[in-house]
Amino acid sequence: MAKKGKFDYDDELRRLQIELNRIAQWVQENGKRVLVIVEGRDTAGKGGAISSIKMHMNARWCRTVALGKPSEQESGQWYFQRFMPHLPSAGEFVFFDRSWYNRAGVEKVMEFCTPSQYKAFMAQVPIVEKLLVDDGILLFKYWLTVDQEQQEKRFKERLDDPLKQWKLSPVDLKSREKYAEYTKAREAMLKISHKRNAPWTLVDFNNQKLGRLNLIRHFIEHFPKDRPAFSQPAFKAMAGKPLKESYKVKPKPIKSYY
Repeated sequence: MAKKGKFDYDDELRRLQIELNRIAQWVQENGKRVLVIVEGRDTAGKGGAISSIKMHMNARWCRTVALGKPSEQESGQWYFQRFMPHLPSAGEFVFFDRSWYNRAGVEKVMEFCTPSQYKAFMAQVPIVEKLLVDDGILLFKYWLTVDQEQQEKRFKERLDDPLKQWKLSPVDLKSREKYAEYTKAREAMLKISHKRNAPWTLVDFNNQKLGRLNLIRHFIEHFPKDRPAFSQPAFKAMAGKPLKESYKVKPKPIKSYY
């Protein structure tokens, strides 16, 4: 790496991702269960952060959960119930791109839940997370911070980019006016749910690339340092002439566009 403060993002990300794969192997071999909650304001970079972590990890061991609006049936359940089937099994990583903390954030601010539902959530969430940790789940909770000026720039970028417009919803646009209200709701949430057994970690995501690297480094530091080295399978040159694709049944092939 170059001097402190100067680095190549892609090189550093690759180095960290190699460590993540070693951690994944350790998690798999030891039957650990890892749950990572990633929260933050709209446009903070939650999806990108999760993608950078799991980009080169085995999809069989690693999955993202991003639940949409509750169905009518789910709305009649205990609030945490629809999240329970998605918890990690032995050897698995699960990333919640938004989580049960929706109730403490967008549902509270936008009045999508009743005061009694919000109060019940705030009373129950420390208990639920303690039960998860006591049962052996390795729980990580990250809040990605972003200033309002940077948030506005990202909203504009999404609005102008046809490939990102799907990320904008009427709720997202309406929430722009409630930056201060979201701050107040977040502070109340942190006061209740930042516990020794399930702490929050705040990550500055005004610069998303730096934020990703810092988040990943923090994540890595919480696993044993004597991680297994990858065992390379034996690879020998193939005997004989390489075969070409051949078909007895021949569907019409697509022609190259380039």
